[in-house]
Amino acid sequence: MAISNAQDLFVHELGEVYDAEHRFIVGQQEMAEHATDEELKEAIQEHLEQTEKHAANVERVFTELGREAQRETNEAARGLVSEAQEGIQQAQSEALRDAAIVSAVIKVEHFEMGSYRGLVTAANLMGQTEIERLLRENMDQEEQTARIAEQSAEELLGKAIREGGEQGEEEGLMQKAKDKLTGQ
Repeated sequence: MAISNAQDLFVHELGEVYDAEHRFIVGQQEMAEHATDEELKEAIQEHLEQTEKHAANVERVFTELGREAQRETNEAARGLVSEAQEGIQQAQSEALRDAAIVSAVIKVEHFEMGSYRGLVTAANLMGQTEIERLLRENMDQEEQTARIAEQSAEELLGKAIREGGEQGEEEGLMQKAKDKLTGQ
């Protein structure tokens, strides 16, 4: 899509955030499947419903502009989803997987907050109050989700750290016992 004016840029960025929301829907479904912490799983499910509403709000913005909703490939969103999938696959324990998931959620939410801030600012400058309201609603929910994820990250990361420390202690004790048996 050629971008020759501010309206074109706005529509392009709107298409990118629309693509991102769809990618994040799929990513959240995968996260919910792999999360083992019940609070994390519930939070992802709740935000998944919000994300579906965010995509619907973006569709309404396209309608307000007299355009058909169209996705523009969002490479950053694609990368965030890929990175989250990799973290889920590589985690060697449930606690580490949950920590990787909450870390991915935080990254995604901050990306979305930045995307929506730019769109809200543009809608405001263009005098599009209904569009601004819809986009601000999405942005506010992303900010709330980021706060929740950041608060739960401390608990989930702490659990993964404690689990790793316990494994490390066990391995250390086993090595000491082995050393004693071999006379080292």
